[in-house]
Amino acid sequence: MTVSIAVFGSAFNPPSLGHKSVLERLQHFDRVLLLPSFAHAWGKVMIDYEARCELVEAFIADLGLPNLELSRLEQEMAVGQESITTFAVLTELQKRQPDAQLTFVVGPDNFLNFHKFYKADEILAQWQVLACPETVNIRSTQIRDNIVNNGCISHLTTPQVAKMLEDRERYRFQ
Repeated sequence: MTVSIAVFGSAFNPPSLGHKSVLERLQHFDRVLLLPSFAHAWGKVMIDYEARCELVEAFIADLGLPNLELSRLEQEMAVGQESITTFAVLTELQKRQPDAQLTFVVGPDNFLNFHKFYKADEILAQWQVLACPETVNIRSTQIRDNIVNNGCISHLTTPQVAKMLEDRERYRFQ
């Protein structure tokens, strides 16, 4: 039996209600892998990788959607601090799950820049790509801005994530 797997790569810097609005529409997949960027391809400054993985785990727990799981595949594939391409991730995942039907989920920020992805044409030829913009216009940038300005973030992310982000020392932007 073929397993359908949605691959949702993001910085998750940190997870937001915008991410949630995308994930809620992916319930028809058997598995949805939340894949935090190990090193961002376009040089984005991010919270430490381990801390972001902790935030994603709390986010998954808050959402309570049964098909969500954290994937550390980029960390497993990483060599130093080099970024991992989507093409490499999908190739490795397909190698590990040869019978799976993979769908790469693209958020609104990446959809407009998809042509810049390494081997974008090959990705489109080999796998499904699903453009899935958020229905709630809340971005990680808003959370980071509110944190920097000592503003409230409880309306921008899930309860456990908001509580964790109160620990400014652990979850600081590198």
